[in-house]
Amino acid sequence: MADSTRTTAPFSLDAYLERIGWEGARRPDAATLGGVQLAHLRAVPFENLDALGGRAPSLDLADLTAKLVHGRRRGGYCYEHNTLFAAALEALGVRVTRLTARVVLGADRFEDRPRTHMALLAELPGDPRPYLVDVGFGALGSLLAPVPLVADTEFHDAGRRHRLVHAPQRGPLETWVLQAHAADGWQAQYAFTVEPFEPADYEVINWHVATNPRSPFSRRPYVQRLAPDAHLLLDGDRLTVAHTADGTVTERKLSDEAEARRVLAEEFGIDAPEGLTLLGD
Repeated sequence: MADSTRTTAPFSLDAYLERIGWEGARRPDAATLGGVQLAHLRAVPFENLDALGGRAPSLDLADLTAKLVHGRRRGGYCYEHNTLFAAALEALGVRVTRLTARVVLGADRFEDRPRTHMALLAELPGDPRPYLVDVGFGALGSLLAPVPLVADTEFHDAGRRHRLVHAPQRGPLETWVLQAHAADGWQAQYAFTVEPFEPADYEVINWHVATNPRSPFSRRPYVQRLAPDAHLLLDGDRLTVAHTADGTVTERKLSDEAEARRVLAEEFGIDAPEGLTLLGD
């Protein structure tokens, strides 16, 4: 299992903001929160290549900075993205609560899904509403902007539609469900409570998701990139591009390992590690 110790290396907000291309204000307000979230999503791809190679990625902040900020040609999955994002928000003066969620997209029963996703709750000075923020949900229904923690209200975020609703609760805390609007109506994405989780909790979940042979992240490449005009997804050997302007979706199958590496480099801005087999047999 990954070591749960943490380094004391300082977090460089300057380097992080340069990496995501944010040149706006550095205030702990809603405009900055939303701007930095969208900039992060467009700059740093979602990918599971460490897990595909049989290794749980480090969640140490110094390691994350080296990989996602200074590395430039790599990305990460939810624990990496949101751990880094949380550090940036705290450096901006935002109070952050780290959450875990059940990914319930396509599930018949929420209880059948474990809590394996990391999300964040952000609180801004002088604003009574906390915001759900998330830069690490690897799905087309992911948030592109902060969503106030308010039930039954639709929000439009950079061309997508989301809302939060309540689900029946079995414990003392309210269960919230993030829903995204699709062609066939509202679809539940993930369910969560506002109970705070600690770095040691994510070390365990991260190790399980990365190394469990039944985890989809340990068996095939799953890579996404948000472009201004499209959402790109590589799932195994299938490349899907959802175009923002007209809603059209194109899909094609990659032919071999060489093409997979070329697509990662050219379409996603990712250099796959040497020796990693992307497509398997």
